[in-house]
Formats: sequence, C-alpha cells, structure tokens
Amino acid sequence: MQARKPLIGVVCGHQHDPERYYVNAPYIEALKRAEGIPVLIPSLPKEMLLEVLPRFDGILLPGGIDVDPIRFGEQPHPKCGQVDPVWDELDLTAAGWAMENQVPIFAICRGVQALNVAAGGTLIQDIPSHVKDPIKHQQEAPRWYATHDVSVLPGSLLASLVGGRSLRVNSFHHQAVRRVGNGLRVAASAPDGVIEAVEGTSASFVLGVQWHPELMIDHYPTAQKLFDQFVQAARGGQE
Repeated sequence: MQARKPLIGVVCGHQHDPERYYVNAPYIEALKRAEGIPVLIPSLPKEMLLEVLPRFDGILLPGGIDVDPIRFGEQPHPKCGQVDPVWDELDLTAAGWAMENQVPIFAICRGVQALNVAAGGTLIQDIPSHVKDPIKHQQEAPRWYATHDVSVLPGSLLASLVGGRSLRVNSFHHQAVRRVGNGLRVAASAPDGVIEAVEGTSASFVLGVQWHPELMIDHYPTAQKLFDQFVQAARGGQE
C-alpha cells in the first residue's frame, strides 16, 4: 500500500477588520508541488489546538506582521509595526508544541521570528534602528526577485539543502532574530550581520528562513527544494 501524503498544518494569519483567518496562496502551491497536503490551522482555544496538532506530520509557520515585543520581554520600539495577540498565541503555541514533540517545522519570515521567540529567543524590533550600516531588507523589486546575498554556515542543514555557502534571497522584513532561542542555531546571515536563517540542533527537521522562498519557486529551483525537503522530513515522521 502506498504511504499517504503527509499532512502539513499551515498556521493561519489573523485580521481584525474584517475579521478573517487566512494564508497566502503561494505557500499552498509550494506545499502541493512538494506533494504535501496543506491544512489550515485557525485560532482555536488552546485545549482544542493541542488536540488537533498531533494529527499533522509537519508545521509551516508563514510570514506576516510583527511579533509583539511583550512576548520576549521588551517594550515596543517606536518603529515596531502592527501586532496581533491572537496571531501570536497561535504561532507560539504551534511552534512550541512542534519543537517539544520533534515534529518537522518550516518557518518563513515572521514565522522564523515566532519560532525563535517560542524557543526563548529575542528579536531586533527594527533593523535600521539597531544595526550599523544595514543593507536594504525591504526590497522594492518584484517580490520573486532575489536582491541580496546571505552567507550559509558550512555543515548546516541549510547548506546541505542549497548546496553551498552562499545564496541570494528576496527580503521583506524590518525585524529579525537577535538572541537565538534554545535548541536553535544560526544557519545563515546577511552581509550586515543580520541573522537570515536558524535551524534546530536536534535530529528533527527545524528550519526557519527570513526570506520568502514561496514567492521564488518559479524562478529559483533552490526555493522549491526547501519545501520538498521539509515535506520529505514530514513523510519520514509518519507512523
């Protein structure tokens, strides 16, 4: 009997007015191409969320708005953007559960920031305000186009996926990982020192990237490969 395709829980974003839960379509397309079955996870009471999470073979944390600084013990910087406690609670609960239970995680942009905070790490609230001589991290080029380099740590999971020590990526963020959380390590950095990727230190697949590979899959083969390997890891975790 052929093994079933892995179920990938995709954590929804949240909007207040009009109220809705949503996920942008490129994430779904990338998971479909990787032969994973995406299932959206809206905000639920915590006991219900913890009941449904074990049904998934992998968890995807998509991009979105800023993480509330109160979640990592800081007051909001003047340049801190929109935050949403409903969204934060959903992301942090899903990320924490997946790390604790060694379920594969792929986290993108806001997702890598939420993953890091769930692991006890902190964030840079605004790159231009805290990083000396920063490069441009909020591009005005087409969204699929790679605009700056990242250096990939040799021997990392990310290096094995992209096949080298350098990569060119797109960029849409003003927050970033500052202090790396427990069970995570740096996997890539931008030329200005901003952390661009983290990964897990255990045997399970945990990868967070600051760029948006889902927007690049039609132009850069490496972008789709990240989703392929994530879904493959989720398939390996099936009982």
